[in-house]
This record gives sequence, structure tokens and C-alpha cells, in this order.
Amino acid sequence: MISTSSSRRAAFALAVGASVVLAGAPALAASVKVPMSVVSAEGTGAPVGEVTLADGPKGVTLALDLHGLPPGPHGFHLHANPSCAPATGADGKVTPAGAAGAHLDPGHTNMHMGPEAAGHLGDLPRIDVAADGTAHGTLTAPRIKSVSEFEGHALMIHAGGDNYSDTPPLGGGGARLACGVVP
Repeated sequence: MISTSSSRRAAFALAVGASVVLAGAPALAASVKVPMSVVSAEGTGAPVGEVTLADGPKGVTLALDLHGLPPGPHGFHLHANPSCAPATGADGKVTPAGAAGAHLDPGHTNMHMGPEAAGHLGDLPRIDVAADGTAHGTLTAPRIKSVSEFEGHALMIHAGGDNYSDTPPLGGGGARLACGVVP
């Protein structure tokens, strides 16, 4: 017959042992898929694939599965607002995905310096689209450490390349080409 105190000690030892095992287990990395669509003054259009965000050891990774884009380099940014809707500016001009706002810049740096420098936090690595209009591969946002930091913002692919400077403005990315809201 096992005494009550022996049963309690055994249950305690089992609970402590389970806690040690669970504490040593790696945490599951967060992951989220962001559908991307072409944007225009009328709103969002044809889907162009998706970007899968995942926590990584050197920052958030962005796995590209894109198609139907113009070949060449494209600026890629995290914008401040969770919207891909067009917006009308003070000048009366409609900007495709203008409701996404500016590049995410919580530090108020007002500088476009690329993904590894101390400018906009939303500066992501450039996307290089192949001649067939596809982009595959994985990029890393080294200054953003968790997928949760992307939530409530919009991913934006720009029509032009990006030289990670403010000359020309915003590195030459130019018009907004495709957008996806990070849930």
C-alpha cells in the first residue's frame, strides 16, 4: 500500500520532470501566409501568389511564391496600415494601395536605408523577378525578429527597383504594384 505522502511526492516528481522536459523543448515558430494581389486605382486585382512569413534565427524570413510580375528588381516594403485599398491624396490623385500608408517607421527616422541599416523598419530586401515573371526563394528581414511585428500592416511590391537610399525618393521603387495585408 502506498501512503498519501508517497503518492504526493511521486505526483510532484512527475510534474517537475514534465516541466523540465517541456521547458527544454524548442518553441514552435510563428508562420503566416500573405496572399498578394496586383493593385490599381480601382482596388486589388489578380492574385500574384503569396509570401509566407516565419520566425527565423536571424530575423523574420519571407518565402516568396510569386508569379505574373514584370521581370527585374522590385522594391519590397512593409507599410504602416493594414489596407491595400486605393486612396485619394490632397491633390485629388488616386494612389493604388495608398491606404497602406508610408513605409513602417516606428522610430520616425524618415530615412530609407535598406533592410540592414537604421532607417525605416519596413525596408525589406529587394525582390528579383525572373524573365518568366516568377519570384521564388527566401529573404530575411534582419531587424524584424517576430512575425507578430508584421501583423496589422501591409506588404508592398513596388514597380521599380530599390537602391536603399533617399535619392531618388524611396530608393526608386516608384508605383505600388502588388499588395497583401498581414492578418
